[in-house]
Amino acid sequence: MSARKVLAMTAAVAALIVGPALSGSASAEPTATQSEYTRQSLEAGLTGTQAASLQQQVDEYLATHPDARQVSANRLTTEGGSVTLPAPGQSPARDLASPETALACAGGHLCIVDGRGRNYDYYYCGSYGFDGVGDGTFNNNQTTGTVARFYNSDGSLRWSNRAKASGTASWTPVFSIRPC
Repeated sequence: MSARKVLAMTAAVAALIVGPALSGSASAEPTATQSEYTRQSLEAGLTGTQAASLQQQVDEYLATHPDARQVSANRLTTEGGSVTLPAPGQSPARDLASPETALACAGGHLCIVDGRGRNYDYYYCGSYGFDGVGDGTFNNNQTTGTVARFYNSDGSLRWSNRAKASGTASWTPVFSIRPC
């Protein structure tokens, strides 16, 4: 085999190995999926710059929440449920995979919209870290009588809410949530 072919093959292998690491994405999803998310953003009316900005927000969320997985242009599954990030100009958030459908709080769920317009949807029982900020709303649409608990940074109970109820809250001081 000629030295030129060996060099070309070595370069190709290096590109396959190093290329994904240099892509700048914190997501473990393959490039084809990233293209799908960009397509969703563009079909929902975002510009290329807005789509890139949204993906950067998603990547930042993924970098600080290792349990999260991107499932659409702006929606991620989390340990306790899901979070939908608002696209530029959108508040509150709606899933760009189906932009014509507003997010509703399904039965059995605890839903929160924070001051950034992020929509948190908890549907698994457990204790979960929370990074919501600002003033927003909640809908405790769980089984009647189920108590959602909201905790301070030191782990002490800040407040609780018994289902079925909805209202407003300041999310900045809430550091963890136990939906049920």
